[in-house]
Amino acid sequence: MISSPLPVYPVLLAGGSGTRLWPVSRELYPKQLVRFIGSDSLIQSTIKRLSPVLDSSKVKIVCGREHSLEIARHMKSIGIGANGNVISEPCGRNTAPAILLALFDILRSESDAILCIFPADHVIQDIDSFHGKLESAIRLAAADYIVTFGIQPGYPETGYGYIEGQTLLSEGALSINRFVEKPDLQTARHYVEAGNYFWNSGMFAFKASVVAEEFKTFQPDLYHRIKILATAPDALSLADYQLLPNISIDVAVMEKTQKGAVLPSDFGWSDIGSWKSLYDFLPKDENQNVLHGDVISNASHHCFVMGHERLIAANHLNNVVIVETPDSIFVSDIENSRDVKSIVATLKEKGRWEYQQHTTASKPWGSLTSLEIKDHYRVERMIVYPGSTVIVKAEPSESKTLVIASGRAGATVESESLALQDGESLYLAPSSQAVIENDNADPLVIIQTMARQHLQAISGEVK
Repeated sequence: MISSPLPVYPVLLAGGSGTRLWPVSRELYPKQLVRFIGSDSLIQSTIKRLSPVLDSSKVKIVCGREHSLEIARHMKSIGIGANGNVISEPCGRNTAPAILLALFDILRSESDAILCIFPADHVIQDIDSFHGKLESAIRLAAADYIVTFGIQPGYPETGYGYIEGQTLLSEGALSINRFVEKPDLQTARHYVEAGNYFWNSGMFAFKASVVAEEFKTFQPDLYHRIKILATAPDALSLADYQLLPNISIDVAVMEKTQKGAVLPSDFGWSDIGSWKSLYDFLPKDENQNVLHGDVISNASHHCFVMGHERLIAANHLNNVVIVETPDSIFVSDIENSRDVKSIVATLKEKGRWEYQQHTTASKPWGSLTSLEIKDHYRVERMIVYPGSTVIVKAEPSESKTLVIASGRAGATVESESLALQDGESLYLAPSSQAVIENDNADPLVIIQTMARQHLQAISGEVK
């Protein structure tokens, strides 16, 4: 762990709407929660690669309120306590408010600290090089610089913003001349040839006291409004938070400060911002394909094929993306796969639930999977975590039957207590309810059937 004159806190920004990697990533299940590479989700990978330079137990994660429980589960599964470390926003307001929330949270227990800011959904290949740059960034931050990691561009990318470096500083960093928006191809080529332009990674390191002063100077209203909200004893109010400006740290501070430094970095970074960028990042087979899941490829080249539940057979395809989930399939040529965002927008306009959630939805007590929906009935699989309790309600227009598929359950219906095990069932008449408890060490699996005259779209009747 790096020696620092101040305590160092990693801060992960875990917002995002889940549109660029649909149908795997969705509004209620954004990409930081997805396991694209290996057995860890992106947020788990981000936490793990901080060690041993940073203390992972000090991590603070700023996320949407709707994702906080699932993020806490991901943390717990890799041995990181979530209590006090997950900061939930009532709604997204870009990176500047999120960073200020983390800053005030840390300053509750510290007089000052160094904050290292990381998006929770990026990937890095060369961890040793990343650790070396992280140590350099912390030393620069201790010297009162506001450091951003600038990725050395390997090609003229038009999907990233760029940072122009100027005067050489210590640790190989450069003073920042300017931030530039996503360029056209000709301009991007010029940036690559110039050698002092870097991709804007969205990663930072700075002292809390230093960046606080810059916020007070350049964004005094935002600073004071968030200070009031963050230090109030009550939970953050959605009405108050919605009134905050939607502003990035770049626009709020980095484009204005004289303390900015860009640290040139080359550690195999990607923001995984599209299916093409994920294809570019992953290793290929002999036909330059990336195949994941139950996939058979015949005479296909330069393809990305990801399956989850069904067999996918790809025949004589070139430069194509196929992504299958239980309820949706996305097919595109690789170069235009970024356009999936407009498909998600269309789904949202049409009121289709597929833009927002999967057939499996995470719940505080476990998960709920829709297996079949018809006009007069619906079948769902409930998984109740050990030690959890769920209240199952039957609406006035429906009846429910619960079948224990695996495990043992304690059930209370009205005032009657029941013990249920594999193969046994429980009937709920209209307007009745049952309290289901799983006091065992293994998950409880229940198949729930609802029968009624007018079945609505997926809305989560199990509370």
